[in-house]
Amino acid sequence: MNRRTAPVQPAGSPPRTRPLRADAERNRQRIIAAAQEVFARRGLEVTLDDIAHHAGVGVGTVYRRFADREALIEAVFDNEIQRVVALAEQALAHENAWEGLVQFLTVSGADFAEDRGLREILLEGAHSQNRVAAARDHLTPAFSALIARAQQEGSLRNDIESTDLPLLQLMIGAAAHHTRAVTPDLWQRYLTLVLDGLRTQRHGPSPLPHRALTQEEFDQTVPKTLPPRSTEGE
Repeated sequence: MNRRTAPVQPAGSPPRTRPLRADAERNRQRIIAAAQEVFARRGLEVTLDDIAHHAGVGVGTVYRRFADREALIEAVFDNEIQRVVALAEQALAHENAWEGLVQFLTVSGADFAEDRGLREILLEGAHSQNRVAAARDHLTPAFSALIARAQQEGSLRNDIESTDLPLLQLMIGAAAHHTRAVTPDLWQRYLTLVLDGLRTQRHGPSPLPHRALTQEEFDQTVPKTLPPRSTEGE
């Protein structure tokens, strides 16, 4: 009986390496992980050189895996965007409309506070590639449905519109961004204040989950966001 045998590697030949396909996929995942960290911390305007340096690979390796920065952005944020969409759908399924709305704003608020790139994509419209734009389009009716349910329940003020929700998230996200280095959880204070303003009925002001900035902390954050005070006319 003839038996097939594996080809014998000639003596002195270099050892066989792992298939390129596995090597390429490992590099791809390494680049995506590095991009997630860089985008979250610095936003979407970083270069592929920045990401390659953080990943510990050459920029040519990045270009072999991704045609351009837009392709890398989609690869990084596709799952994250779908997760935000899923959060909205879970909130819509909540038996209590107000609690569902609060749940969505709280969990998505934490995501936007921790991930500057995600905030820029979904709230600032920084990029409009097909999948990203489709996700934003999917979120718009979800926002409308969340608001309509809470208004029908009588827990949300009737003058709130669907366009208010992303702007409120943007406001809270901006506060989170500018205070992150000083006190990263401060955004929760402002979310609580916003929720108190949105709710139709409450027995009194809700306890604030975070203290206000000290004057020293305020001075570390606000001067970075405000233009210099004019002295004209003094």
